[in-house]
Amino acid sequence: MPMLQTFSLRLNSHFHPDRIDEFATSRAKHFAPGNPLDLSFLEQDGTPLHRAWKTYIAKMPMSFSEALRSVIHYALSTTPPTPINFSWAPGYDYELNMWQAPDTKLTRGGITVLLKSRYPDDKHPLET
Repeated sequence: MPMLQTFSLRLNSHFHPDRIDEFATSRAKHFAPGNPLDLSFLEQDGTPLHRAWKTYIAKMPMSFSEALRSVIHYALSTTPPTPINFSWAPGYDYELNMWQAPDTKLTRGGITVLLKSRYPDDKHPLET
């Protein structure tokens, strides 16, 4: 889905090792416990892509949005901030896979987040 690919790329640019320090300084509190998952700042308010993303997040199970918010907050709160690589793949139901590679003497580690879901316009057979 182009929308989900576009948002993955935008998130990845903010969580890149060259930019994450600045992003952590400006956005860590945005993802603090008690806040909803809000990634709307990635796209200009009111655009078709912004509306599509907001709709997709609203349909996502709360456990998934909370897990995503939490891992983002964790990554931005570590010292130094931990890079994240986000990706999306099509799936039947929502699925979330995360793994973390530790820092080594030679390289920084990072977190990988793979979200699988139906295409946003693809209604689940059990939806009423």
